[in-house]
Amino acid sequence: MRISIGNIFKGDKVIWMIFFFLCIISIMEVFSSSSSLTYDKSSYWGPVIKHVGILLAGIFVMIIVQNIDCKYFKVATPFLLILSAFTLIWVLVAGQATNGAQRWISLFGIQFQPSEIAKGTIVLSVAQILSAMQTETGTEENTFKYVLTVSVPLTILIMFENLSTAILIGFVVVGMMFYGGVALHKIGRLVGGVALVGVVGLAIIMLIGKTEDKPNDKNNLTEQVVKAEESPSMLEKVFHRAGTWKGRVLKFISNDEVAPEEFDLDNDSQIGHANIAIASSEIVGKGPGNSEERDLLPQAFSDFIYAIIIEELGLAGGIFVMFLYIFLLWRAGRIADRCVNNFPAFLVMGLALLLVCQAMFNMMVAVGMAPVTGQPLPLISKGGTSTIINCMFVGAILSVSISAKKKTVEK
Repeated sequence: MRISIGNIFKGDKVIWMIFFFLCIISIMEVFSSSSSLTYDKSSYWGPVIKHVGILLAGIFVMIIVQNIDCKYFKVATPFLLILSAFTLIWVLVAGQATNGAQRWISLFGIQFQPSEIAKGTIVLSVAQILSAMQTETGTEENTFKYVLTVSVPLTILIMFENLSTAILIGFVVVGMMFYGGVALHKIGRLVGGVALVGVVGLAIIMLIGKTEDKPNDKNNLTEQVVKAEESPSMLEKVFHRAGTWKGRVLKFISNDEVAPEEFDLDNDSQIGHANIAIASSEIVGKGPGNSEERDLLPQAFSDFIYAIIIEELGLAGGIFVMFLYIFLLWRAGRIADRCVNNFPAFLVMGLALLLVCQAMFNMMVAVGMAPVTGQPLPLISKGGTSTIINCMFVGAILSVSISAKKKTVEK
């Protein structure tokens, strides 16, 4: 068999074009924003070479996945459900903590977040349920119940360690049900119920969450030591990140005007330096590699890389990146619309919604329109297994564009 570029990079060419644009921006901005890693490791090229290696591994996985007939994805669903549940329980019991979040587990020397696998598993499961329950007039009566039976338990397991990811999955599942024809009154009840649970959960977080106070005096410091020595209640053990969530909510809803000279860059360094990066960018930016805030902004190469993109590429560059994700969703919709069968259509829309909603979460945080969530920018932020899994999602979209039976267009 003759090997050519066309045989390797098969599938929808527009998806490939969007993917390569995102990869180019990723390499350029990760190289620029990894100054802190360069300093720590005493290696100028080390961080970006590692990132390029991960992207190449992701492309390799993506090419493998795109060559799998999309109908065989159904076979993996039960195994992925078991794996996701097992690893999510594992990370809650004995996960590795980084930056106060216990989200990682290590298996055979590879560190990964179980929530990344669980996201794709939920989308795959919901797509399979929606496709199996389709009728000529919509979906069967029990579709809504089956979708919640599969998605809610995994989402709850994710929620205790990564609330923003749980919220993201909720948005995606609701979007898939809307696209799949589930009755609107049921979706409305679900949204209302989730809103009520959210209000109750927020109240619990504000009640039991403990934010760190500044030790202004000796008495205050003594009080902090006493609080630290108190044994946590069972509720506090379950919501052990409530203090982090409470602090983020309070910072986001605060309407207090803070003068620039009084802004606390030590405690609010992410928000402060991200605002400085965006405010100083203007229309065309400072140019690639000329960021000034990358040395001061924590997680500049990950959670807040969009602020560095705007600083270097300007408002025009930020809008261009945003439209790449929107165009990805639009193109996925075109692919889904051409599918004869329901499963590939629901799968491609679910995966596209997952990538695009996460990207929008990240960008909203960077520009101050949402609380800090810790969601990286898909296919751009520096990552490990999360980057490879996102490439796997794109590979599944390409597989649908290749192998799914398409509607014939009559002239």
